[in-house]
Amino acid sequence: MRTLKVLTRSLFLSYLLSALLLTALAFGLFQLKLSPAKVSSAVYGIYALSCFFGGLLTGKGMKNRKFFWGLISGLLYFILLALMSVLLNNSLEYDTQKLLTILGICTISGMVGGMA
Repeated sequence: MRTLKVLTRSLFLSYLLSALLLTALAFGLFQLKLSPAKVSSAVYGIYALSCFFGGLLTGKGMKNRKFFWGLISGLLYFILLALMSVLLNNSLEYDTQKLLTILGICTISGMVGGMA
């Protein structure tokens, strides 16, 4: 029960951080007319930072195997992100390479956050 509470809280706060950072990015995109490559890199950075933060919170909430729980937090972040994409777009709009990149970013960032 405690594990579920810690994971739920960390995922909620990770998505809240993502929402705030993506809003700031949208404002920057509007004001600075950023190139698509810079926007894509910034989105990947936001995923990494959010998953790191979620892994950090999960690791602080767990007493042992913090890296594992951080990895699980990043994996759940990715799964929810993919599910939301499917529900909103009726498909995953990314190709396999981008999906694997995002999966790697989320899981590794979450794991590193869990160890921090």
